[in-house]
Amino acid sequence: MKILADYDIDELKKIVSEMGQPSFRATQIFKWLYSGADFDGMTDLPAEFRKELSREYIAVPLTIAEKFVSKDGSVKFLYKYHDGNIIEGVYMPHSYGDTLCVSTQVGCRMGCSFCASGIGGLVRNLTAGEIAAQVIAVNGYLGGSAANRKISNLVLMGSGEPLDNYDNVTKFLRLVTNKNALDFGMRSISLSTCGLVENIKRLADEGYGVTLSVSLHATTDESRRELMPIAHKYTLAQITEAVKYYFEKTGRRIIFEYALVKGKNMSAFDCKRLREITRGYPSHVNLIKLNYVKEKGMQGCSDEEAKRFLQRLTEMNVSATIRRSFGNDVGGACGQLRRNYIAER
Repeated sequence: MKILADYDIDELKKIVSEMGQPSFRATQIFKWLYSGADFDGMTDLPAEFRKELSREYIAVPLTIAEKFVSKDGSVKFLYKYHDGNIIEGVYMPHSYGDTLCVSTQVGCRMGCSFCASGIGGLVRNLTAGEIAAQVIAVNGYLGGSAANRKISNLVLMGSGEPLDNYDNVTKFLRLVTNKNALDFGMRSISLSTCGLVENIKRLADEGYGVTLSVSLHATTDESRRELMPIAHKYTLAQITEAVKYYFEKTGRRIIFEYALVKGKNMSAFDCKRLREITRGYPSHVNLIKLNYVKEKGMQGCSDEEAKRFLQRLTEMNVSATIRRSFGNDVGGACGQLRRNYIAER
């Protein structure tokens, strides 16, 4: 069975034409899909046509298997796909607009030493429509539709490395920014990467002006290799050159994600290196208090230690903040809910 949400309007026009239907049916289907409707709910389509579609295509490729509401107002979701695979995401309410964290792969093959998402490796890529289905499902949960979107911002920071699933992720970006779908602006979407240099440049060259967030987490190649296997392929110099290229092409400020790991990356030397890495172009460092993952054993830091590190960066004129953590009482780091759900079953 094929996933109908994988197709854009032009592709849907070809499908409906081959099924003997007028081309305007494509726009009708597209709008229904982004309102979360299954075939039975597409009421302005002929009943026989809907039955014919349902024999070949899946309209809704996932369901919300479980949800966990935090005392801070965030909601963590476990999604179950049509093939039984489980992924997770989190909805985070903010005063400036509500944000949904989206997954792009089932599992991950990057193998970062502090991350639960990569335990067990990569199961498979998500298709463009399967990624979009997360947004559609949560928008519906919040009472929204294609014409009345309830989510302001998207962050591709869930399970998976988005640039390792480049074609599906960029098609997802084209789909959700379509005015007949959910009409997001590129500037309201952030994409997190551990630093796949060629695809950072490709993203810039192809005009995807999303906010680029680079998972840095160390300030030398040697220390980064201890935390992130991808550092064996790409040096910090290569990553810095790529993000400068991205800024020059898109005009978008670069965000560096920096998980504070006790005894690993919080020295005065690391502060000086962060100043060097971020100098000369618009950038910002997001300091992240590490969630403990028992399978990994990495220790985070205290609130006071994080504040002292931030203070040293501020004194060096490095733009930085400590990222607010959501939903710690309902699931911990990304990947842990999925692992617990699978283990229990």
